[in-house]
Amino acid sequence: MVSCSTPKKDDIDVKVDNLLSQMTLDEKVGQLCCPIGFNLDDKAYHRLMDTLPVGGLWAVQRADPWSQKTLETGPDARESALIFNAMQRYAVENTRLGIPIYFAEECPHGLMAVGANVFPTGLGLAATWDDELLYRVGDAIGAEAAGRGAQFAFGPVIDIARDPRWSRVEETMGEDPYLSGVCGSAVIRGMQQHLAATVKHFAAYGIPEGGHNGAAAQTGPKMLASDYLSNFEMAVKDGAKSIMTSYNAIDGTPCTSNSYLLKDILREQWGFKGIVFSDLGSIWALHSTHRTAESQLEATAQAINAGVDIDLGGSNYGKYLKTAVENGLVPMKNVDDAVRRMLRFKYEIGLFDNPYIEIPDDKNVESLILEASVKSIVLLKNDGILPLSKNYKKIAVIGPNADNVYNQLGDYTAPQHPDDVVTVFEGIRNRASADTKILYAKGCSIRDERDADFKEAVKTAKAADVTVLVVGGSSARDFKTSYESTGAALVSDHISDMDCGEGYDRVSIELSGLQEDLIKEIAKLNKPLIVIYIEGRPTLKNTANTSANALLTAFYPGAQGGNAIADVIFGNYNPAGRLPMSQPRSTGQIPVYYSQPKPHDYLECESSPLFCFGYGLSYTKFEYKNLNINKLDNTIEVSVDVTNIGDYDGDEVVQLYLRDEYATVTPAEKFLKGFKRVFIQKADTQHVTFTIPTENLEPGEFTIMVGGSSDDIRQREKIII
Repeated sequence: MVSCSTPKKDDIDVKVDNLLSQMTLDEKVGQLCCPIGFNLDDKAYHRLMDTLPVGGLWAVQRADPWSQKTLETGPDARESALIFNAMQRYAVENTRLGIPIYFAEECPHGLMAVGANVFPTGLGLAATWDDELLYRVGDAIGAEAAGRGAQFAFGPVIDIARDPRWSRVEETMGEDPYLSGVCGSAVIRGMQQHLAATVKHFAAYGIPEGGHNGAAAQTGPKMLASDYLSNFEMAVKDGAKSIMTSYNAIDGTPCTSNSYLLKDILREQWGFKGIVFSDLGSIWALHSTHRTAESQLEATAQAINAGVDIDLGGSNYGKYLKTAVENGLVPMKNVDDAVRRMLRFKYEIGLFDNPYIEIPDDKNVESLILEASVKSIVLLKNDGILPLSKNYKKIAVIGPNADNVYNQLGDYTAPQHPDDVVTVFEGIRNRASADTKILYAKGCSIRDERDADFKEAVKTAKAADVTVLVVGGSSARDFKTSYESTGAALVSDHISDMDCGEGYDRVSIELSGLQEDLIKEIAKLNKPLIVIYIEGRPTLKNTANTSANALLTAFYPGAQGGNAIADVIFGNYNPAGRLPMSQPRSTGQIPVYYSQPKPHDYLECESSPLFCFGYGLSYTKFEYKNLNINKLDNTIEVSVDVTNIGDYDGDEVVQLYLRDEYATVTPAEKFLKGFKRVFIQKADTQHVTFTIPTENLEPGEFTIMVGGSSDDIRQREKIII
């Protein structure tokens, strides 16, 4: 017999209902606003709280050229704690209901605050293919952000990126939903030991038309579900407590007013109970950019009625939400539901009981940053020159990214003290033999062609036994660049190094400036040459691949990037990073990703990528044997033996792919369903096992494939599911 009695409310529900019943409409609206905090002095903050007590503040600690906070003027950990406590005290003691506020901070690859730790960017973290490591990275980021007062960490970014022209590729975890979902969920679990992770951006933000940031995504419902939502579903079902909408529209419907995404899928199908943030200005954009709302009043109604709880920036809800309710555009229930979710969150984390923080102790996680960085480096080519012999007595380190602190850190990075960041030049000097002389020449800038000095670079390379040439891109913001109200950089006549990062979309993925010419000039010397790309997106590497003895890429490797790259070059660490995103041969190929049905070749070049998804070399070799498949109830167990048959100990990233041979709709060429990064000593064997759930697989014939990359399949077998 089914009981029809009303479920008993828990203590928090009772507290939330009681508090909600006391709130005026203005106070409810305030709880749904999250203004920018870095520009609020005491008077402005008190005026805000006296007028419309807000639910929380965003980016109080943010330091960068947009916030106009420098290394000297941005708050450090001690100052942040004092600021947060003072703000919190005013909210608790000087507002009618005394509701504590929350603080949200940017944490895509570390807390974006003065003195905080800087890990590799998302693309670099995904290149480790190591979810256990990424859990520890998330734990460290979450601990630091929470220790400095934050309750929400904005990150990780798990948008599926398939157009490297797009400016925000570096923030993502690559082109594949399974890799992105597993890696993103690991970071989330680590972060949420301390605070709420806010997963970004929902949804299909990383496939914009023309590579333009925020441009429309054109995808059908089948591919939307399989390729651009499945990783978010994985994150939600793994416990993500918050999610952020994206700027784009899908098939003409803006994501910030898309009730199908936010209600039907997110809340009803996936059972999400957490908080939905708008991205900064994305509600405003419903009227100004998307033009689906005739006024900002209507834009406000569209967003909250679709399921957006919190207005990041607060400009729409703060100005228009009360009027929208009074005019009947927004049911009071929608406001109450959003406020109830926020109040419940505050009670659950104990914010009402203990709203203040202690001044945190600095935690040194340098070894973890180095581990993440060295594991993220991908060796793309090696003719045997690496590991580099100790017999070389003069090493030339050349290029615009050879000795530039900010060019190896990526976007969403606070100002850094130079002593806290190790460049490639410094790393090679740190790791080289004491009697090895390290020479340096810049050669050229990333973009600015006026300061190029090829003669000095060639002279330096001639004087050396081997050259390490470090090129690539930069997401380093400066104080001469102008910024949109959302914080995205504006492309201008000012020539900085910045050619990537939010707002810097590109029409081509060629190296910027004169870097390609620099590679050719150094290659003409016919001396040993190692080329390293430090970059935020896959850029073309055809010349370097042809000219260099060894080729590596590092996706903004973070504060320890120089030491990590040097460790790989000198053989202190055997590289095992793998590409999380395919490397095109030409801009004209885009999009090129491993799971798309294989097309015919172009007239000008092959249709395949230069380097495929999952690709990366090692200093040793691995052999795969004894593929074994067991079909169980609702799962398939796949195992394989992997033996290190080379001369070095090292990691192998064992990758499992499925191919649906025939389906009711055109199936993917193959799709990743498992991976494990395993350490194997030389001459040893590891037995690697995967378990594949079958509940979401359409019955029929499948090929199970195991190997070292999406194009390096060593063992395969067909089965019927």
